[in-house]
Amino acid sequence: MALDTTTAGMAIDASEPPPPHKHPYHLVDPSPWPLVSAFSAGAMLFGIVLWAHYNIHWMFGIGLVGTLASATFWWRDVVRESKQPGVHTPIVRIGMRYGMSLFIASEVMFFVAFFWAYFHFALYPEHVAGAETAIWPPKGIHTFDPFGLPFLNTMILLLSGCTVTWAHHSLIEGDRRGMLQGLALTVGLGLFFTTLQAIEYSEAPFAFSGGGIYPSTFFLATGFHGFHVIVGTLFLLVCFIRAWGGDFTPKRHFGFEAAAWYWHFVDVVWLFLFICIYLFGAGEIAQH
Repeated sequence: MALDTTTAGMAIDASEPPPPHKHPYHLVDPSPWPLVSAFSAGAMLFGIVLWAHYNIHWMFGIGLVGTLASATFWWRDVVRESKQPGVHTPIVRIGMRYGMSLFIASEVMFFVAFFWAYFHFALYPEHVAGAETAIWPPKGIHTFDPFGLPFLNTMILLLSGCTVTWAHHSLIEGDRRGMLQGLALTVGLGLFFTTLQAIEYSEAPFAFSGGGIYPSTFFLATGFHGFHVIVGTLFLLVCFIRAWGGDFTPKRHFGFEAAAWYWHFVDVVWLFLFICIYLFGAGEIAQH
């Protein structure tokens, strides 16, 4: 493989098509989707306020439809860009890796806030408003058995981490069949996890509204994680469709790599949720 090290001191594969400009960076074409996304997200946030205070739903619906549409068309454009010769140069792909890493770091901080709220009351239960005794979980709360559905979901996510890694290594080794099988299994396991979590919520011994601080922190932390599982499943499903169409090669597959990073992040967050909320919240750690 011939290498050219003349650009910014970085090794570049000379076998790749040259960029369309006299520099290795990608200048994106004018696009309406950032502006549409911003207005749609703002409408969705305003819709949540209207829904919560005045039971007005239509603003949230408009914002949600606009956000989903802009995300779909924006990502479609990104996929099309990735197929244009010379556009996603090695330096551009490094920048995308930095961007995905920072995005996942911001998601970590998002969940840190939920864990902070949970442990604030778990470690200092006297701060719970109206608590008769300083105990956690609060009096009257019956927690889930951590070794029921939560433990099964933990095993499912750990297995899905293995299957997505299998798919990634198969792609690198040029094994198309193994890649597709691993991706299909991962998507199936993600759907299985979501189904079991929906069953768990339907059997919950406490309700989200009116139940106090424990149900609020429990449903917010596990519910937002469930939302991330759904997003990750869709992410991997798109990767499966693209892999079936031959979009990925052993050297150029950042879209799949980003999906795998995101899925491993979802797995790790669930392990913390299982230990901190299901085990610690049920008193299993203290008993052992």
